[in-house]
Amino acid sequence: MPNFQYSILCTLIAICLLSLSSVPNSVSADWPRHRGDAALNGVSESKLGDSLQLLWNYSTGDFLKSSVVVTDNVAYVGSEDGGLHAIRTDNGKQKWVYQTKMAIEAPPLLYDGKVIVGSTDGFLYCIEQNSGKLIWKYETMGEIMGAANQASRPKSKDDVIVFGSYDNFVHCLAADSGELLWKFEAQNYINGVPTIYENKYVVFGGCDAMLYVVNLEDGKNVRSIEVEAPIAASVAIADGVGYVGDMDRSVTAFNLENGEVIWNYRSKSFPYFSSPALSVSNVFIGGRDKGMHCIDRVSGKKVWRFAARGRIDSSPVITEDKVVFGAMDGKLYLISRTNGEEIASYEIGEAISSTPAIVGNKIIVGCEDGNVYAFDTKGKK
Repeated sequence: MPNFQYSILCTLIAICLLSLSSVPNSVSADWPRHRGDAALNGVSESKLGDSLQLLWNYSTGDFLKSSVVVTDNVAYVGSEDGGLHAIRTDNGKQKWVYQTKMAIEAPPLLYDGKVIVGSTDGFLYCIEQNSGKLIWKYETMGEIMGAANQASRPKSKDDVIVFGSYDNFVHCLAADSGELLWKFEAQNYINGVPTIYENKYVVFGGCDAMLYVVNLEDGKNVRSIEVEAPIAASVAIADGVGYVGDMDRSVTAFNLENGEVIWNYRSKSFPYFSSPALSVSNVFIGGRDKGMHCIDRVSGKKVWRFAARGRIDSSPVITEDKVVFGAMDGKLYLISRTNGEEIASYEIGEAISSTPAIVGNKIIVGCEDGNVYAFDTKGKK
């Protein structure tokens, strides 16, 4: 083969390999944050099937609100009795349990071989993933109800953990030691997960009916935006816009650069405890009207609404063609992302308020009956 033809062939092969390597992993085996990423978009790159076949269930006790996170074939979840449970995803068997003093309702965060989780005893715990042994813990003056988030500060270049507490503060800690770097005071409880925006800012809402944008580097306030009602959920961010539901009646889109309201979506007068998921064109959020709402991201108008038989506090996760969520009617749902039609559902029988974890072709979700359930989606319908 002439040298120039060989060169062209090598170039084509290299281009093909580069293209393949840039394709999103469609069968990711990890779900390290309960909303998927630091911007809390609620998106999975996995491609799910059209059925729900129960693989196993694991009992944590009598009650469960914490969401599941997964890495390296181990799922982690908190429980009402204060236990942080590590569960093998291949068979649903316990790997270890770390015991805190009070209930864990917050979802864990997985980062750098550590499990980081807050407890209603007021402590944030950092646990070694493999052994279940304590690395450090940090005390706040209130219950911790939301998950922590992880980022790197833009100037200091250090890895940090950011989380909210019922002591009205958002805390920023050094990830390796748990040392306090800064804290920002709101005027009421912080329920949701602080969102990381452009790796420069921390965005969160509070029960003081305010939306805050603070510097990730030093915790200084950049902008405070007054909203219509207290916020119990987390803010999802894309393209400089934050989306969040409030505890009264609306979902709102905010311009994070200037604080202006872009639109308000009001279907009826009911609260939103679900955190939104974002696609390129739509916002997906559950409501206490028993509906899963699909809203146009630009106009704020309804695209479709799916009706469950119980309120939806579970935060949805979207895949290429599906929306996955639980409801207080005791069902786990798979519905079409395009038109909101039901594809499959599984009746567990007790309320589901937690966020599902999607790992490969499987869904793992906690239920208020105290059990964690794992489902295969690739079997026969």
